[in-house]
Amino acid sequence: MPYIDVRDVCVRHGKNETLRHAGFEAERGEIVSFIGPSGSGKTTFLRTLIGLQPVWQGRMGVDGRIVDMAVPASARILREQAAIVFQQYGLFGHMSVLRNLTLAPTVVAKRSRREAEHEARALLERLGLADKADVLPADLSGGQKQRVAIARALMLRPSLLLLDEPTSALDPHKVRDVGVLLRDLAQDGMTIIQVSHAMGVVSSLSDRIVLLEDGQVSAVGTGRGDAAQQPDIAAFMNTHGGEAATDPTGSRSDPEH
Repeated sequence: MPYIDVRDVCVRHGKNETLRHAGFEAERGEIVSFIGPSGSGKTTFLRTLIGLQPVWQGRMGVDGRIVDMAVPASARILREQAAIVFQQYGLFGHMSVLRNLTLAPTVVAKRSRREAEHEARALLERLGLADKADVLPADLSGGQKQRVAIARALMLRPSLLLLDEPTSALDPHKVRDVGVLLRDLAQDGMTIIQVSHAMGVVSSLSDRIVLLEDGQVSAVGTGRGDAAQQPDIAAFMNTHGGEAATDPTGSRSDPEH
């Protein structure tokens, strides 16, 4: 049984259907990427997975636990498992970077402040932000805010991590750092679902690639250099810059993986 099994998700805005019977599967420890044209429903689909987007109908299995996504109370079940990083970061501007990371663990999860700060500083070190712990978000670059937002989500120790364009504000060196981190997290058993327009990142990091078009899942394929096995995905990625993409973790993907 897949760790994540999403089926028949429909989202309506008035008479318009943003998502039409969309679904996918993911195993524990997989990295899944949503790709597709702008306006195809990728971010909307991502938001449904944590109960932030109301759905008209849909079912989600999480580690064997079935959730009716159309029931608002189900959002609590989804949020017990997941954390999300928004494209707009969502940092608290009046709090230091360190406090942004430790707020939820200490207030919601009731962990000690000392424990939370120790873990937060370790994450900041790993993401090249050790010297930014006492800085306010306004004094950070876009790429630094992006990495702080990822670190804050990881402080919740989720089993499912949702990312909306996680590398969009990063320079190539920091893309590599984040890519290494995401692979390490997946190898430790975390399931990661990302929306991305960065085809090099998608090709090299993804275990599974989901192509959305006009609110529907039009194709599902594999990544790690094997995206060309699915013709529709290969065509989209080649058109959008994935043909000569390199591995952001610093090595070429193994074509036999």
